[in-house]
Amino acid sequence: MNNQDLLIEIGTEELPPKALFSLSKSFRQEIEKGLKKHNLGFVQGATYATPRRLAVLVKDLQAMQDDVTIERFGPALKAAFDEEGKPSKAAEGFARSCGVEVSQLSEKDDGKVCKLYFKTARAGEPIHKLLPEIINEALSALPIPKRMRWGSSRNEFVRPVHWAVVLFGSEIIPASILGIESSNITRGHRFHHPENLTLAAPGDYEKLLSETGFVIPDFNIRKEMIRHQIQAQAKTINARVVIDEDLLDEVTALVEWPVALIGSFDERFLSVPKEALVSSMKKHQKCFYLEDENGNIKPNFITVSNIQSVDPEVVINGNERVIRPRLADADFFFEQDKKVSLASRTDKLKTVIFEQTLGTLFDKAQRVANLGPYIANAIGADQASVVRAAEIAKCDLLTGMVGEFADLQGIMGYYYASHDGETEEVAMAMNEQYMPRFAGDDLPVSKTGMVLALAERLDTIVGLFGIGQPPTGSKDPYALRRAALGILRIIVEKKLDLDLSLCITKAIDQYSVLTVTDGLHDSVQDFIFERFRAWYSDEGVPANIFQSVYAVRPTAPLDFDLRIKAVKQFSMLEESAALSMANKRVSNILSKLTLQPPLELDNKLLTEPAEQRLAAKLSELLVEVEPLLASQNYTNALSSMANLQKDVDEFFDQVMVNTDDEQVRNNRQSLLQQLRHLFLQIADISFLQNT
Repeated sequence: MNNQDLLIEIGTEELPPKALFSLSKSFRQEIEKGLKKHNLGFVQGATYATPRRLAVLVKDLQAMQDDVTIERFGPALKAAFDEEGKPSKAAEGFARSCGVEVSQLSEKDDGKVCKLYFKTARAGEPIHKLLPEIINEALSALPIPKRMRWGSSRNEFVRPVHWAVVLFGSEIIPASILGIESSNITRGHRFHHPENLTLAAPGDYEKLLSETGFVIPDFNIRKEMIRHQIQAQAKTINARVVIDEDLLDEVTALVEWPVALIGSFDERFLSVPKEALVSSMKKHQKCFYLEDENGNIKPNFITVSNIQSVDPEVVINGNERVIRPRLADADFFFEQDKKVSLASRTDKLKTVIFEQTLGTLFDKAQRVANLGPYIANAIGADQASVVRAAEIAKCDLLTGMVGEFADLQGIMGYYYASHDGETEEVAMAMNEQYMPRFAGDDLPVSKTGMVLALAERLDTIVGLFGIGQPPTGSKDPYALRRAALGILRIIVEKKLDLDLSLCITKAIDQYSVLTVTDGLHDSVQDFIFERFRAWYSDEGVPANIFQSVYAVRPTAPLDFDLRIKAVKQFSMLEESAALSMANKRVSNILSKLTLQPPLELDNKLLTEPAEQRLAAKLSELLVEVEPLLASQNYTNALSSMANLQKDVDEFFDQVMVNTDDEQVRNNRQSLLQQLRHLFLQIADISFLQNT
C-alpha cells in the first residue's frame, strides 16, 4: 500500500467558542501522538476548526507499519536453570512474558554473560486497523472539563456528534466514532448549504467547503478574513476599529461564513463612560467598537454575522435593536449610581463578606486604611489621600453598574469618585488598586494608587495565609500568586525603596482573627519572593543566579532586583568561576565548624606571605566597597571584589588552613569568614558553581 493523505473530521453541534481553538490544537496533537505511538510515518498537514467541526489533515501517512524484529534478553543461564537443568521461576517468567515455552528460547551472549534469548518478527499492521483506536483515544484525551451525553447513547463529548469523516486517500476507513459510523460525507453551512458534501480525497476538503459549502474551515484564515472585513467597514465612516484579540478569537469561533456589518446607536449614550459602552458591546453582543482620530468612541459598532443576507439592513437593524437596550441599561445604571456618593455606601460594606473568617469588605477597608499610611510614609505618598482612598475603594462594588458589569470594578469607582468631588489622586486610586490585573498589564501611576494596590494585596495574602488557606498545587482561588507578582512588579518597576518584611509585619498587626501565627511572616515573605523565580526565568536569568541572591534573603524587592542584575554581570567576568569555586570551598570549611569564627583578625598571627596579601587586600576592599554597598551599587562592588581572585587562589595554593597550631588555625578561619562575609553582603556566589 502506498502512502496517502488522511482526513479526520468530527461534525458536531455548536462547540463552545472560547474553547474551540484549544480543542482543535489538542485534537491534532493527540492524533499525531497516536500515529507516532504506532510508528507510522507522516508529514504534518493542516488543522481545521469551525463552530460545527474539528478536523485534521495528515499528509503522506504511512499505509502500513513496518515489520519489526523483537529481541529480548532474559536471565543469565546460571539463574535460568538449577543444577539438574530444570528451568527456574525466572526463566519460566521470562518465557511467559514472551508468549513461548522455555524450550523455545535460545541462548546468546550480551557482551557480558550468556543469557536466555528471544527473537521474533512482528508483521506491521495496516492503517485501517489502527486508526479507529487512534481517533477514539485522541478524542478521549481532549481537555474537556465537562462532557455531555445525548439521546440514548452512552458516548460522551463536549457536544453531540452528528457525522464523522475518516478518509485515507480515496478510501473510507471504517470506524465507529462516538457512536457515528465514518464516511466521506461532510456538511456545509447550516443555512447556506445544509446539504451533504461528498469528499473524493482529503486534499479536496478545504476547497470544497469554501467554494461550495459556504464554510471557511481554517480558523486562522477565517480570523484574518474577519480582521480585514471589520477594518474595511471602519474605513467607510473614517473610523478606527479597536480589535481585542480575545474577542476576535471568540467571534472567529462563532461563525463559519463571516460577514462584517456596521451599525449605529443613539449618540446620547456617549455620555456613559466609554468602558461601560465597550463592555456592553463586547460582553453581550460580541461587537467591535470604533474610535475617531482623537481616540473618542463613535456611536457605531461592527458585528460579524454568520450569514450573507440578501438584505444586510435587516441584519443590521436587528443588531441595533438588541444592542440599544443593553446601552440603555448602562445609561440608566450610570445615572442612578451618581445619585448616591461612594462615601455614603461605606456602611453597606458591612453586609458584604470578604471571607468568612476574615470578615466583611468594611473590615478589609479598615485594615487597608491602617496599613496604607505606613507604606505611604515609606515611599513619600500623601497619607490622607491613601486613607480616604482605602475607605471608599470597594464602594463601587455596591453600584448597579458594577453589579451588571463586574469587569468595570475600579473603573466605575474612578468615574463616581470624580463625580463626587474627590481629588484626582483619590479617584485614580479607585481604578489603580486593581493594577496590574494580568501579566503585562499597566501599573498604577499615582502614588496613592501604588500604595492602595500594595496594601490591598498584602492584606489579602496575609489574611489567607493566616487562616491556613495558601495556594496549593494548581489551586489558587484567590489568585494569590498573581497578587504577589503584582506586588513585586509595582515595587521593582516603580523603583520603590520598600522593605517588604516590615510591611508584612505591619499587615499581620492589623488582624486579630488569624489562626495560623507560627512562621506566618516568613511563609508570606517566602511566598512573595518565590514569584521572582519565574520572573527571572522568563528573563533568561539562570536559576543559580536567582538562588545566590535568594540565599541571603534581602527583604526589599528593588534591592533584590539590583543584586540579581549585579550577580548576572559578575557571572560574565573571567574571575567569577574561580571566586565562586573558592567561596564554595570556604563555605564547606566553615560549615564543618561548631562555632563560627569572628571577623576580627590578629595580624601578628599572619605568618605566610599569601595570607598576609589576602588580608591586606580584604582590608583595602572593605574600605572601597563599603560606600558602594551603602548606595546599592552592587555591580561595581562585585567588580571590585573580582580583584581578589589572584590572592584567593594563592592563599589556597600556599596556605594550610587547618594547621596544628590552634591560634593560627582559628585566625585563618577568621580570614575566610571575613572573605565570605564580604560577598554575602550581596549574594552567596558559591551557588554559581551549580550550573
